[in-house]
Amino acid sequence: MTLSADILRGYTDTIILRQLSEGDSYGYQINKKVSEVSGGSFEMKEATLYTAFRRLEGAGLIRSYWGDENTGARRRYYAITEEGRQRLAQDRETWQETRKLIDTLLMEAEP
Repeated sequence: MTLSADILRGYTDTIILRQLSEGDSYGYQINKKVSEVSGGSFEMKEATLYTAFRRLEGAGLIRSYWGDENTGARRRYYAITEEGRQRLAQDRETWQETRKLIDTLLMEAEP
């Protein structure tokens, strides 16, 4: 099943925060993991991903740093902050409420 990008667009930040909650990472690795977890149904465009990184960092939800170039290519890594962990918890709660409402609206019994 291929999902419309519009359906997931509002959750880009939350998806990134979720991936970073497992440990520091860099853009390509995050996008690859999202693609794997979604069975190839969802991939973020590079511009979308890096725009989200700037937005999340500006909001204090993640921080970035340069990785060690001696172990390969120099990469900018991202790490979730405590504020980011709090936002992720809030977003997950909001998602549960939203999912319950959508299920109610779409799955209600026919008259």
